[in-house]
Amino acid sequence: MSTRLQIYNSLTRQKEVFEPLNPPFVGLYVCGPTVYNDVHLGNVRTFTSFDMIYRYLVYLGYKVRYVRNITDAGHLTNDRGEGVNRIESQSQLEQLEPMEIVQKYTVGFHDVCRLFNMHRPTIEPTATGHIVEQIEMAKTLINNGYAYESNGSVYFDVHAYNAANHQYGKLSGRNVDELMAGYRDLDGQDEKRHSIDFALWKKASPQHIMRWPSPWGEGFPGWHLECSVMSTKYLGKTFDIHGGGMDLKFPHHECEIAQNIGACETEPVRYWMHTNMLNFNGQKMSKSLGNSILPLELITGNHPLLDKGYSPMTVRLLFLQSHYSSESDITLKGLQDAEKGLRKLMNASNYLTSLVASGEIQEEKETAIQQLIGNCKEVMDDDFNTSKLIANLYEMASQINIFYNDGKKSPIHHETLETLRTTYNDFVFDVLGLLDENDNSNKETLDKVMHLVMDIRKSARENKDWGTSDKIRDALKDAKISLKDGKEGTTYEIE
Repeated sequence: MSTRLQIYNSLTRQKEVFEPLNPPFVGLYVCGPTVYNDVHLGNVRTFTSFDMIYRYLVYLGYKVRYVRNITDAGHLTNDRGEGVNRIESQSQLEQLEPMEIVQKYTVGFHDVCRLFNMHRPTIEPTATGHIVEQIEMAKTLINNGYAYESNGSVYFDVHAYNAANHQYGKLSGRNVDELMAGYRDLDGQDEKRHSIDFALWKKASPQHIMRWPSPWGEGFPGWHLECSVMSTKYLGKTFDIHGGGMDLKFPHHECEIAQNIGACETEPVRYWMHTNMLNFNGQKMSKSLGNSILPLELITGNHPLLDKGYSPMTVRLLFLQSHYSSESDITLKGLQDAEKGLRKLMNASNYLTSLVASGEIQEEKETAIQQLIGNCKEVMDDDFNTSKLIANLYEMASQINIFYNDGKKSPIHHETLETLRTTYNDFVFDVLGLLDENDNSNKETLDKVMHLVMDIRKSARENKDWGTSDKIRDALKDAKISLKDGKEGTTYEIE
């Protein structure tokens, strides 16, 4: 398959021409959530970005195996493998069994994904479903000389890894000596040969609930091991793309590389991709600053920093207006502009259905439209540049509006109009994953109800019952439905 797609590779720190290992098949692995709490907006931005990437690869004609894991065991408050298990800590707080916590927040995560119109991955494995494989990989790493057992726990030996001419820290650009100095004063280092070593398997304390038998006694897997196991199991020892948030680059993805090379003796990933951080009014979102907003709070407007609620598609458009690798900033003006932009994109799509070629060709318009059509793929082939794509779609929407207002006739060739129609809708709906929130399966029912309401209002006006007429108008306005009276009768529009 021939394509000019270029991807910025976080490992080499440069754009590279994307060449799948086994075209037309593409292996895509994305680190999923740890299901101990409600998914936050930063997660939504990351998963929206990789949903878009998945969609575009499919649009290009690739057959994509998209694997996104669920971390339901092993994620500790300290990412190096010490501390309190996040899921067990939350289970004690809510007085629920750990797997009740897992189920509750997994369902919540899927609900949020549906709200934002994200495709489900083709495989969604869990850490608890792959305990046996994690134990086997830990055993392999011990046998290969890259790990050791200590007091019922197993640790990855970073010094042994580096001594074998590998480079721990190459993805994040970290220096091992500096890392060791930073870890030296931390608690829980007694079992390790070196402070920088990280846990593959942890011995369970007597009070630990989530535990499994192993060759080293009862315990549970380290956080990093699950992704190495599941990515290689479903995508092979080397696969195409591994994605996640910037915060996972170190230590999680760094540890994954070391584990995979230590166990499989090959580089695991050809293209590493990372999304950037999400801010609110230029500041990092955090509970201490009071600007940490949950997805449902943003949708309902139930937060003191918001002026109202914003639809999931408005938020999705706002996220995609920033390149996935750049920081994204939520502001009220940005949300308001995205809301207007979404309406513009959807209106243009609706107008497209009624446009016809006028037969009078304006070569300047023909050339401009063809350029806009070509730009869609060109900008997306440049590292999935949705920021430029959306700007290009806005220009297309403006031209469509001009044609629509000029008697629904377009001064371009019929073939160009059909290509415009297909390209515009493909990129708005299939690639960006936007939905027309006013277009739903109940529209026919809504039309019947609205025609009945408008008939009642018409009768009231004919009888000079202005009170009833105004009451109907005001009630509809509160429901964001506006009535337009014209020579040919009354029509309605959902704002």
